[in-house]
Amino acid sequence: MRPICSGVLCLSLLLGTSIRVSSAHLVTSGQQNISLNGKWTLANSNGSLSFPAEVPGCVHSALLKQGYIQDPYYRFNDVADSWVALDDWTYTTTFTVPSGMRAKQRVMLVFDGVDTVATVRLNGVAVGKTKNMFLRYDFSVGALLTEGDNVLAVSLASPVRYASQRSKAHSYWVPPDCPPEVQQGQCHVNYIRKEQSSFSWDWGPSFPTAGLWKGVRLEAYDVLRVVHLSTVPSYNHTSSGWSLQVELHVEVVDKVTRGQLTLSLPGLDSQQTVPVRFLPGRTRNTYTLHVNTSGPVALWWPRGHGAQPSYRLTLQGVLDPTLNFSADAKVYFRTVELVQEPVPGSPGLSFYFRVNGKAIFMKGSNWIPTHSFQDLVTPAGVRSLLEAAAAANMNALRVWGGGVYQQDLFYSICDELGVMIWQDFMFACALYPTEEDFIDSVREEVLQQVRRLKSHPSVVVWSGNNENEVALATNWFGIPDTERPLYVKDYVKLYVDNIRAIVLEEDQSRPFLVSSPTNGLASERQGWVADDPYDPHYGDTHYYSYTQDCWDWTTFPRTRFASEYGFQSWPSFSTLQKVSVPEDWSWDGRFSAHRQHHAEGNQQMVLQAGLHYHLPNATDPVRRYTHMLYITQVMQAQCVKAQTEFYRRSRSEVIGGKGHTMGALYWQLNDIWQAPSWSSIEFGGKWKMLHYFATSFFAPVLPVGFEDGVSMVIYAVSDLGVDLNLTAQVSVLSWSRPAPVCTVSSAAALVRANSATPIFRQPVDALLKGCGNCTRRSCLLAFQLEDHQGAQWGPANHHFLCSLRDAEGIEAPNITAGVRPDGARGYTVTLRAASIAPFVWLDVGDIPGRFSSNGFLMASRSLEVGFIPWGPTSAEELGRALTVTSLRDVY
Repeated sequence: MRPICSGVLCLSLLLGTSIRVSSAHLVTSGQQNISLNGKWTLANSNGSLSFPAEVPGCVHSALLKQGYIQDPYYRFNDVADSWVALDDWTYTTTFTVPSGMRAKQRVMLVFDGVDTVATVRLNGVAVGKTKNMFLRYDFSVGALLTEGDNVLAVSLASPVRYASQRSKAHSYWVPPDCPPEVQQGQCHVNYIRKEQSSFSWDWGPSFPTAGLWKGVRLEAYDVLRVVHLSTVPSYNHTSSGWSLQVELHVEVVDKVTRGQLTLSLPGLDSQQTVPVRFLPGRTRNTYTLHVNTSGPVALWWPRGHGAQPSYRLTLQGVLDPTLNFSADAKVYFRTVELVQEPVPGSPGLSFYFRVNGKAIFMKGSNWIPTHSFQDLVTPAGVRSLLEAAAAANMNALRVWGGGVYQQDLFYSICDELGVMIWQDFMFACALYPTEEDFIDSVREEVLQQVRRLKSHPSVVVWSGNNENEVALATNWFGIPDTERPLYVKDYVKLYVDNIRAIVLEEDQSRPFLVSSPTNGLASERQGWVADDPYDPHYGDTHYYSYTQDCWDWTTFPRTRFASEYGFQSWPSFSTLQKVSVPEDWSWDGRFSAHRQHHAEGNQQMVLQAGLHYHLPNATDPVRRYTHMLYITQVMQAQCVKAQTEFYRRSRSEVIGGKGHTMGALYWQLNDIWQAPSWSSIEFGGKWKMLHYFATSFFAPVLPVGFEDGVSMVIYAVSDLGVDLNLTAQVSVLSWSRPAPVCTVSSAAALVRANSATPIFRQPVDALLKGCGNCTRRSCLLAFQLEDHQGAQWGPANHHFLCSLRDAEGIEAPNITAGVRPDGARGYTVTLRAASIAPFVWLDVGDIPGRFSSNGFLMASRSLEVGFIPWGPTSAEELGRALTVTSLRDVY
C-alpha cells in the first residue's frame, strides 16, 4: 500500500509490513481495510426514484448529478426542492470480502459521518442506528459477512419529519418552533443533531440534507486496532519545562496485550520508554513524555506574532508476542490562557487571550458552512478562504455553532497559517431537549470532537454554544417567568454538567466558555445565565444596529471583546448572474426579496446607505440594480471599518469603566450561497469591498482617526512586539483637486508595543481655517504614520468631515484604465483620474483573482494597482472584463 500521511498525525501498526495512514484511518498489524466509498444506489421511499450516487455524498448532490433537479442555488430552487427533505432515502451497495478478511477475529463497519437519522442493514440484518451527524459510528459485522455478494443498505429518515416527531413527543415546549417566515425554512431543528443552519438561517437557504457525508469502510483485525492518537503539550511554570501528553485509544479483541512503547522527539533530543498494558475492549491510554530542557523549544505563535514551527513525535511499540507498531505525529508547543481579572478603573473583569505569556489582540471574523452540501466542499476552496483571511491580516476565526465541526484539513491549515480558532460546539440560537438519549448522543459528540481537535494549536478556546445564554437571559422566546427555572436547569444540565465537564476532563490545555456572548466568570457566579450577558464590563459581546448611524462611533459598545458585529451587503453582479435571469435584476423584485432572509434587510441597507450617500438613480434598470449592489458594499465596508477601528483603538484605555478591548471578530467571513449577507467574501471566493478594507483595518500598525467633540484625534495602533516612535502626517484635501491643500505633522510620540496611543489632536475648525478656503463639505482629511526617517508605517487612512451626499466638489473622475503583465503571474492596472474619487471599485467579472487594493480613495491623478489571478488569464482578457466604478458614477 502506498504510504499516506496528512493532517496532524500518521500511524502505522505492523506485523512484517509497514502501513502509514492518515489520522482518520488508523490501522493495526495484520489489519485489513476495504473502502466502501464510490458508487452506491440511492432510492426514495416508494422506489419511484432509483439511481447511482457517490459516497461520500448527499441526496441533493446525487439528484443534481443525475439531472433530477437543477442547480439547487438557481433562482427559487431552494423552495422548489423542498420535497427532497420530506422523503426517506436509502443508500445501497454490494461488495465482496476476501476470505482472509472474513477470518479475522473482528470486522468493523465504520461510518465517519452519517447525516443523520438512519438504520444500517447488512445482508438484511439491522446492525445499528445513527442519529447524530457529528459522530463516527462503528458496528461489529464479522458474523454477517458472506463469501459472495454482501448487501449494505443505509435507510435515512426525513430529517424534517423526524424533528417534528421528536418535538411532538416531548413532554414540554423547547423553543423556538420554527424560523422566521422570511427564512422560508423548516421547523424544530433543535431536536435533531445535525447542522442547525441546514433548516435555514438569516444568511442561508433551507436544505435539510441527508446522506453519507463522510467515508465508509470495513476494518478487520485479530488482536487490536488503534482508534485514535492525540498529543497535547503542557508547560510547567515551576520547572520551566515542557511535557507532552500522548493519548492512544485502542480496541483490543479479547485478552490483555502487554509490551512497551518508546516516545521520541528527535528535534528536541527527548525520548522515553514506558510499559504498556492494553485491556480488552476500547480503552484510553495516556503517556507523558518529558521534554529535554537543555535546549530551547520553538513555540507556535499566532499570525503576526511569530512563526509556527512544529516537531515530529515518533512512537515505537513492541507488544507480545510479535506485534509491533509505529506512529508519528506533528507536534506544536504553545500555551493559551483566557485572562479574566480586575481592570484598574473598572468594576468588571478583563477578557483577553494570552498565548505563550503574551496578550494577543484577536483580529478576524466568523466562519459559517461554506456550502449547503458538505460533499461539495473542496480542499482548494477551504484553503482559498483561509489564505484570504490570512491575507487580510486576520489572526483568528470563530467556527460558529450553527454549522459543522470543520474537516481535519481546515485545522491543519490554520495551524500552518497561525490562525487561532474559537471553536463553538454545534448549538445555536435555540434551547435544546435534555432527555437521556439526546444527552448521551451529545456526550459522545463532544468526546469525539475534542479528541479529534485538541492536538491542533490553532484551537485556542472551546465555547459551548452560540447566543443561548443571552436567549434565556433576555427571553427571546417569550417563556413565562414561572417556567424560566425549568429552562435554566436544562441549560445548565446540557452545557455545564455535561459538555463543560467532558471538555475539562479531556483537555486542560485551553479555556472553555459556556456560551458566546457571555460574561464569563461573572456569568458563572450568576448560575451560568447572567442578568445581562451583553454587559460590556465582562466577557464578549455580539452587537448589531442597522438603524443607528454607523459612522457615529459613540453608538458602539466599548466592550472587552467583540466576537460578533457587522452589516449586510449584496454580492457582486457577476456572482448573482450565475443563479438568476434578467427579470431578477431588480432591487424591488421577487428574486431580491426571496434571497433576503433577514427581516427588512434590504430596507435596512437602503436606510443606512442613504444616511451618507446618494442612492443610485440611473434610468437603465440593470445599471441602477448593479449600482445598488455596489452602494451596499460601500456602506458595509465603511460601517465595519468604523466599528473595527473603534475596537482597535480601545485596547489600551478604560473610559467610564469600559474599554480594554482585546478582540474584534466581525460577522462573517464567507457565504454559503449567492445572496445578501454580512460576509466579506462572496460564495465562490470573490472578495467584497469589506475584505479589501480588512487588509488595512487589521494591519499590524494602523492610524485610526475620529472626531472627539470638536477635535480630530489620531491614534497609532500597534500589534508589534517593539516600541515605535511615530508622527502623524495629516493632509487636508479638497474634493475638487487631488493635490493636498496643506499638510500638518504631529510631534513624535512613543507608541508602546501592543498598544493604541493618541498621537494627534487638533480642533477641526482650526485645522481647516489654516488651510485656505476649506470647509467640512469641500474638504476631507488623509493621514499616515511615519518614523523619524520619513518611512511610512502601516496603511494610509482618511476621514470624511461630512456625509458624502453633502460633500461639495465631488466630480465625475472619468477614470481610465490600462492593463499590462507584471512578472510571471501578476498584472498591473494603471488608473488615471481627473479628480479625487472615493470608493474606486475594480471588477473583472468572473475572472478569479484579487487586486492588491480595491474600494480605495483615489487621491492622485494616476495610480497603479496589482491583480493576482487564481487561474489562467491574459492582459487582453482582463482589459475587456475590467470595469471601474466610483461613488460619483452612481448618481
